[in-house]
Amino acid sequence: MYCHLHLKNSTVYMPTMGKMDKGFYRGVEPVAVVAASNTQALRQALAETIARGNPRVPMLRRREWPQPVVLKYAKVKTWSAFERGALLWSIEEKSGCFQITGQRKQPDGMWKDDSGQTVTFPAGTAVDDVIDRMIVILQEAARS
Repeated sequence: MYCHLHLKNSTVYMPTMGKMDKGFYRGVEPVAVVAASNTQALRQALAETIARGNPRVPMLRRREWPQPVVLKYAKVKTWSAFERGALLWSIEEKSGCFQITGQRKQPDGMWKDDSGQTVTFPAGTAVDDVIDRMIVILQEAARS
């Protein structure tokens, strides 16, 4: 399971991450949009997004990719406009182990995993504990 979370202007955007044939992911509907301050709604949206997992989506050539699905929810026209001021995290589960990874925007414009923002949970950690930690991270970031 793999999911992306974007925080922009104290709002969290969580697209469903569809998995393409080659193991790449792209955001698809449904997209959860929740105020970072709304703990209960955030918990529910995270639980639903994680439970949905990664539905199979067709492999597309790069030129065939649609605009990122979160743009319409953020009411912006371009990815660069969305990225300005946005923060990004991922939650990944492999073989029963969860990891939250913060991303940092590089000078070349690409996002890269930030080891200083990585939380690795021991095997067997309940998804609710991962969700609780993600909520704390999002709410602290929204306050900063």
